[in-house]
Order: sequence, then C-alpha cells, then structure tokens
Amino acid sequence: MPAKDFYHDNVRNALVKDGWTITHDPYTISFGQKDVFVDIGAERPIAAQKHGEKIAVEIKSFLGASDIRELEMAVGQYVFYRSLISRLEPERKLFLAVPESVFINTLNEAIARPVMEDLRIALITFNPKQEVIVRWIG
Repeated sequence: MPAKDFYHDNVRNALVKDGWTITHDPYTISFGQKDVFVDIGAERPIAAQKHGEKIAVEIKSFLGASDIRELEMAVGQYVFYRSLISRLEPERKLFLAVPESVFINTLNEAIARPVMEDLRIALITFNPKQEVIVRWIG
C-alpha cells in the first residue's frame, strides 16, 4: 500500500467538516490481479434521495520541483483511476484534491485550463491549515 500524501489528514478532516463520512482510507480498486489505491472514499447522505452521494478523492500536494511535471502525473493518475471506477462503481465520482494555492498558481493557469476542461477533471480545493474545503469544481 502506498504512503499517504502529505495533505492526506488535512483533506480527510476537511471532508468530515463538510459533512462527508469517510468509508475507505484508502479506497481500493481491484481489477484483475492488480490493485490500485485512491486516497479516500466517502459518502454523504442526500435528503431528497434514498441513496447517498459517493466520491473518491485523489490528493495531490504538488511539492515537487516542477508544477507542470506534477500536473502531468496527477492528470495521468486521475484519468487512470476514473476509467477503472467508472467500470466498477459508476455511481462514485472521482475528485482530484489540491491545496487552493496549487489551483490558483498552477491549475488555473493558461497552460493547465484546457487540459482540465477537456478531460473534465473534477476538483476539490482545500485550505490545509484550516482543514476546510474552499471549492468544488465539476
């Protein structure tokens, strides 16, 4: 099992504060003989429906030397996980969670916006110090 991301506990706490119940930590995807691990799986009851809303959250810190390289890796992992989740649990939506500063300084830049839009990457931005969700996109 892979090591937890630098901001794992911050995002976990932010999701709980936002009304989510953590159901998987990590959320394991088994396909054939291999397993991969999305950081967190969560559910939130929806009053108007009989079933809950389900999400999986892949957390990325972007602490490496190159934000563009980090973006390339995050996008590849996100698309890979989304493809598997859509086959195994299509009602679960995958989100990429990044600190708000990464969204502002990298994902909202001209070079990243077309990729984020074209691939319809759902985002959660969070404040790691306050452990709160700042925005949901997608």
